[in-house]
Amino acid sequence: MVVILNIILAQIRRIADYQFGAGVGNTLFPDNITIELSKQGRPRRIYLNNKLIATVRARDGYIALTLDSAKILLENGLAKKNVVTISEEAVPFIKTGRNVFAKFVRDVSEDLRAGEEVIIVNEKKELIAVGRAILNGEEMRTLKSGLAIKVRRGVED
Repeated sequence: MVVILNIILAQIRRIADYQFGAGVGNTLFPDNITIELSKQGRPRRIYLNNKLIATVRARDGYIALTLDSAKILLENGLAKKNVVTISEEAVPFIKTGRNVFAKFVRDVSEDLRAGEEVIIVNEKKELIAVGRAILNGEEMRTLKSGLAIKVRRGVED
């Protein structure tokens, strides 16, 4: 059983490295995490110190971030292309879990692809929310209307 969990942990770390950049897997998922498996034996929820830090999406096997995992990435300087900065006027709404519209996006990596996990910060680089990009980075920069990010959880949600 321990060998299987080590294999699953290594797999989760590789997914995190692919999704968020080299080195993220080891930082986000240290050896003392707890992995909850589905009935089929696939990883579903990942806990660190009894706090949910990530889930593995069933539809594609990618990692969905929580606010706690986003904090870890921001504090360690590992959040690079997955960070979206929004205008201060939108912060009160996004904090409560409302979605981000393109006109409120101030900065985003052009490498960001639609469907990727994003960390939403204000102009002071403080964590506001986590979600999934609907538009790619270039579209978020150029479009002035439309849904840009589907917010999963805001810091006041």
